[in-house]
Amino acid sequence: MAQPSQVLPLQGGKVEVGETQEGNGTRPLLDIRGIDQELVEKIEYDALVWSSLHGLVVGDKSVQRSGKVPGVGMVHAPFALLPMPFPESHWKQACELAPIFNELVDRVSLDAKFLQDSLSRTKKADAFTSRLLDIHSKMVEINKKEDIRLGLLRSDYMVDEQTKLLLQIETNTISCSFPGLGCLVSDLHRSLLNHYGEFLALDSKRVPNNPAASQFVEALAKAWTEYNNPRAVVMLVVQADERNMKTLAEIDAEGELLPDGTLVVGGQAIAVVYFRAGYTPNDYPSESEWRARLLMEQSSAIKCPSISYHLAGTKKIQQELVKPNVLERFVDNKEDIAKLRKCFAGLWSLDDSDIVKDAIERPGLYVMKPQREGGGNNIYGNDVREALMRLQKEGSEADAAYILMQRIFPTVSHTFLMRNGICYKDDTVSELGIYGAYLRNKEKVILNDQCGYLMRTKASSSDEGGVAAGFAVLDSLYLT
Repeated sequence: MAQPSQVLPLQGGKVEVGETQEGNGTRPLLDIRGIDQELVEKIEYDALVWSSLHGLVVGDKSVQRSGKVPGVGMVHAPFALLPMPFPESHWKQACELAPIFNELVDRVSLDAKFLQDSLSRTKKADAFTSRLLDIHSKMVEINKKEDIRLGLLRSDYMVDEQTKLLLQIETNTISCSFPGLGCLVSDLHRSLLNHYGEFLALDSKRVPNNPAASQFVEALAKAWTEYNNPRAVVMLVVQADERNMKTLAEIDAEGELLPDGTLVVGGQAIAVVYFRAGYTPNDYPSESEWRARLLMEQSSAIKCPSISYHLAGTKKIQQELVKPNVLERFVDNKEDIAKLRKCFAGLWSLDDSDIVKDAIERPGLYVMKPQREGGGNNIYGNDVREALMRLQKEGSEADAAYILMQRIFPTVSHTFLMRNGICYKDDTVSELGIYGAYLRNKEKVILNDQCGYLMRTKASSSDEGGVAAGFAVLDSLYLT
């Protein structure tokens, strides 16, 4: 396991860099260990200045007034100093998969029986998923149709070092983070390579364009247009510590449903509801939040995501889709089915006794996943063995709250990581997320595109990979 980095803060426009122990991966395509130290310090300083000038910043939680007073308490978002080498063939494969996964999510969302049946055991073991399923059931009972459906999605991948295969980690259907900051990091890296590329033997044109933010906004605008009410607005549902938007509790207090199905909140008709919150039980501390979620689902507003899209993105549904003959239920094109299957990692239910036995014997080869989003929820290493043995001892249906996934081991690279103005030099692994936008009005598909990407890089000694949760930094691609 890599040793903690030794770090020194910025002093006089320079950043000192500490070393960590060598990783066990293959030699990276871009070996930063040969870069002159003085050059590194110049790049680091310019990167921090660029971040301040171009809005690659987030609120600094250590500053009490941050988030309350505009412009107070900002710090650069955590980022990798240079882009991560990534095979162009795998990049193209991931981009080609985006519209196929978009369509798959939409078709799965329309199959209420599949969603309810697949999650029936999970419902008994997981109270949060159970509440989501209850809302879904109510929509089925009243025959609620989502004629206009908007999906802003992200499919995450790693390249397995041993097999060289691009393998999917998960599909995200709610609150897909970082389309804004992610594209800024791509711009930052192109800017740095325009200035320093000849010294690094790197070409800025090999960093792909990343239009995630503009294309997500365009998709929201097109959905608003389809709603066909020029007086209606787009509403963002956020967590309680954010500003200028609506929390679930506020929607419950201020919201009403008109006889024609129009959702009105604070006197404004709502055309599109975008959920930046609502994916974790922490977002529903009382019945008020659940009433708000139900109110929105009952309305004619376009939900991003609808309750069925939300459920289609659960880990259990992902695991069900890898089973033999299940994809054929939703996808007609045999070539598309083959492309999807090629990127599927091993996924199993905990009622597979042979797999559970192997995971207990070799826990390092598996990840145990609950039906949760937001980072910090998965179980790794010896904790997998302990969790499985505890569930077996209890003998209840609590195991239905989890799935098992093949653990993917990507190539380890030596990388400079920037966090809080300090540069770390560490052995890292990376995860590629491909954004997708899907908009449909009844039988007409208005939008089905790949729209940008998110690259996250973390220390190879870390199991989790969330940026906001503090495990990873934002990165971009350098195509090889």
